[in-house]
Amino acid sequence: MSDLTDIAARLAHTAPERPAHRDPNVLRWVGAYTASMVGDMVFFLALSWAAVQNGTPAQAGLVTAVSAVPRALLMLGGGVVADRLGPRRVVIGSDTVRCVTVLAVAAVLFAADPGLWLLALLAVVFGTVDAVFMPAVGALPARITGKDQLARVQGMRGLAIRFAAVVGAPLGGLGVAVGGAAEAFAFAGLLIAVSVPLLISVRMRDLPADDASAARETTAWRDLVGGLRYVRRHRVLGPLMVAIALGDLGFVGPLNVGLTLLADERGWGASGMGWVLAGFGTGAGVAALLLTVRGRLPRAGCVAAGSIIPGAAAIAALAHAPGLPVAVGTAVLVGLLTGLSGAMCGALLQTQSDPAYLGRVTAVGGIVSLGIAPLSMPLSAAAIGVWGTGPVFAVSAAVCGLGGVVALCAPGVRRAELPK
Repeated sequence: MSDLTDIAARLAHTAPERPAHRDPNVLRWVGAYTASMVGDMVFFLALSWAAVQNGTPAQAGLVTAVSAVPRALLMLGGGVVADRLGPRRVVIGSDTVRCVTVLAVAAVLFAADPGLWLLALLAVVFGTVDAVFMPAVGALPARITGKDQLARVQGMRGLAIRFAAVVGAPLGGLGVAVGGAAEAFAFAGLLIAVSVPLLISVRMRDLPADDASAARETTAWRDLVGGLRYVRRHRVLGPLMVAIALGDLGFVGPLNVGLTLLADERGWGASGMGWVLAGFGTGAGVAALLLTVRGRLPRAGCVAAGSIIPGAAAIAALAHAPGLPVAVGTAVLVGLLTGLSGAMCGALLQTQSDPAYLGRVTAVGGIVSLGIAPLSMPLSAAAIGVWGTGPVFAVSAAVCGLGGVVALCAPGVRRAELPK
């Protein structure tokens, strides 16, 4: 009888994985993630609107930016929490806290006008919870599907992000138009609330016993140091983090503040800038859809590194576009190439990491993208004021392209493959 049980277990273990886009378990997670991301978009629009209505432009900017401070400072610790407690528990708990907090603020705004202090407190709480939410979200895909499906899941996640960006802002604007900031906050809280029961229904795969027991036998500080050491010594993750850092440093400035200044310089106006951003979003969406459909691309490391370099060249070309249609087409190319490299880097981080370290690995990647890269925005704005858009876009493209060169020069990244 025991032999039959062993045979059945082996057959179940070797059975082919159901494609992620047809797996109800993965689809529940994607649905929860999408609802949470749309809620985030509505929340930040409501926060910006309420801050503008209750203070000066400078005060409003401070309120909307203050959430980034705890997120950047605490994210490494959030990765430790995700690995020690398990990402499912952390995501459910943090989404619940976010939902309750936003709904409580909405209730206060319906009843009174407390001023900027409540909005600032809400932003700090949201940023603090995000510090544990984001690493846990990054660690979840490896627990809900096989390694051979992780690239497809990254594509589905990219589609969810694009959907949230397209749908969230109009929904937030509608909420503000109908009932003001309080109504929009309530709507955001309800959207986040939708994600909680979906997350509870998602089935998790257990870690190997030795990894799980190791996480319990060390202190949080040792886990933090061990996670950083793990990333630094890893033949793929270490150079890949450097490539991601350089790529984001060269990308964030031009595609945020730089694009605004470029549109103003060329006379495209806000609508023209919107078209360029739509082109970028379209290209990134196509890249996400490609991975969702294909599920795996061969020579993943070379694809991730190689697509960074022409994407960087397209960033430099954007500053010299002779007209708006060419700029939009160039933005589509930038979105396609950078979206492809970003999704492949994300899939490699997922598949190359030991599952017991995924929360901390995701946290390091988040610090690189959300903590270091935004520093390029004020630098880019100041540099454009002195030298103009062309030279600054060229330097940014060189920094971005250097990330691809670093990845191609690292044998571990160059030879990295996604599981079949």
